[in-house]
Amino acid sequence: AGPGSYTVGTMSERFDCHYCRDPLQGKKYVQKEGRHCCVKCFEKFCANTCIECKKPIGADSKELHFKNRYWHDNCFRCFKCYTSLVNEPFMLRENNKVWCSNCTATEDAPRCKGCFKPIIAGDQNVEYKKMVWHKDCFTCSQCKQVIGSGSFFPKGDDFYCVSCHEHKFAKTCAKCKNPITSGGLTYQEQPWHSECFICSNCKKQLGGKRFTAVEDQFYCVECYKECVAKKCAGCKNPITGFGRGTSVVNYEDESWHDYCFKCTKCARGLANKRFVCHNGKIYCAECPKRL
Repeated sequence: AGPGSYTVGTMSERFDCHYCRDPLQGKKYVQKEGRHCCVKCFEKFCANTCIECKKPIGADSKELHFKNRYWHDNCFRCFKCYTSLVNEPFMLRENNKVWCSNCTATEDAPRCKGCFKPIIAGDQNVEYKKMVWHKDCFTCSQCKQVIGSGSFFPKGDDFYCVSCHEHKFAKTCAKCKNPITSGGLTYQEQPWHSECFICSNCKKQLGGKRFTAVEDQFYCVECYKECVAKKCAGCKNPITGFGRGTSVVNYEDESWHDYCFKCTKCARGLANKRFVCHNGKIYCAECPKRL
């Protein structure tokens, strides 16, 4: 940058100013395009106008130019931070304003959705669905702790850390009352951890297996047979309610599989039929007459 289009000196020969006709001999003058003129006329008729301060750039001033635009050297500053850009990289932006490279990078950088400040090269950040945050600005909507690059759960415009999401949204186990974060099962419209839904006797998990509930206690088939089920007064085996003989006949504190409840003499099945009890044994209505 520099004048280039004119020269400045002290006149040693006899010349008059091209504009005001004052003699120039022994005075400072400016020569431009083959014409000699005094300093005053140069500033009035020939000098370039600074695009920043809108004043003429006099013969005694340092001039910088770029793409037919001119500045005083002390006007050639970053529009944003006012740093001098003489001998520094710059960019000409809208409204003919010059910006330093740092301010240009900052202005063009994406904005943090948390603090709304620019995220510049080198900043640690978090991106989610075309939104971006500084790493330290990405916080839990509930506890306000920094999530950073950790796991999180989105809910509308809010974001929750794992712990807050568990307490705020996760289902609570019917047994241990703690949140169910994954898996689990449902029984009678209540949620359970798989590890909490177990046999009351052997403690094996019952998820996906056959079981029986007795007074809020759960039993696998084997433990129910062994520890809980009544024994059939006929075959002496447990009455489990599983498979064959799901119907049970009860009479005077004793129970039978429906297929075991039969006449002692003729072996006729008596489930849902009239029967007679004689000397502790069960008979059909006809057989006692033959005794």
